[in-house]
Amino acid sequence: MPVNLSALDIEAHAELLRAIAHAVRLDLLRTLSDGERSVGDLESATGIVQPGLSQQLGILRKADLVLTRREAKQVFYRINHARFAELSRLLDAFADTVAVPRSEAVAARLASGGGAAMFARME
Repeated sequence: MPVNLSALDIEAHAELLRAIAHAVRLDLLRTLSDGERSVGDLESATGIVQPGLSQQLGILRKADLVLTRREAKQVFYRINHARFAELSRLLDAFADTVAVPRSEAVAARLASGGGAAMFARME
């Protein structure tokens, strides 16, 4: 069954996918997955220096993938979980699956006898 997307949806989703399809932006998102960080923290954690850092954060902001908070002169970034839920639904539509929260997926794997790491058995 084809995924039901209008031409407008396709362009919007393509923009979203382009925003994450970049190594530097993926690294920033990976770093933010631990929680909110200031611009200075992001620069230290990733090694991405200004003005490149600002440019990449701007692209993530424009795609609504990150949210910001200002405290005095510092700007803090965090992942926009609602936007990533939309992205997950989009990808699930193509995979013809239902999104399962990560905690449920891990619990199901552990319940089935799999551990945090699964290794091949040699018999």
